[in-house]
Amino acid sequence: MKNLSLVFAVFFFVLSLNVNAQSKTGADYFAGKWNVLLIGLPNGDAKMVVILDKKDSTLTGSIQDSTGKEISKIQKIELIGDKATVYFTSQGYDVNLEMDKKDDDHITGSLMGMFDAEGERVKEQKNLKSRKNDELIK
Repeated sequence: MKNLSLVFAVFFFVLSLNVNAQSKTGADYFAGKWNVLLIGLPNGDAKMVVILDKKDSTLTGSIQDSTGKEISKIQKIELIGDKATVYFTSQGYDVNLEMDKKDDDHITGSLMGMFDAEGERVKEQKNLKSRKNDELIK
């Protein structure tokens, strides 16, 4: 009887780990700051930062260049499964960027369906001063 209860305990433990290990999808996944590399543009590869803010179940945001200067506000974002299509204006043209979930912190996709895109989530680092204070409290 003890062996049977042990088997059930292990089973439920493994089951609870699987429930907590689900990855984010949709707006929850794409919300945040993304460094995106656009590959093969006529003037060469380009870097930009896509900032997506979650409001309720939708996203809003902006596009910045690699120095942090805003290029454009995002006009519209379509979310379908593990794909987000971001619509914005750049250099007077309406363009779209498809972002496909690759793993928890990386995306692939394309700009206008013609140029490859690769992206990585920007992870916010905790302030070094705050970390030192947290260590002092312990």
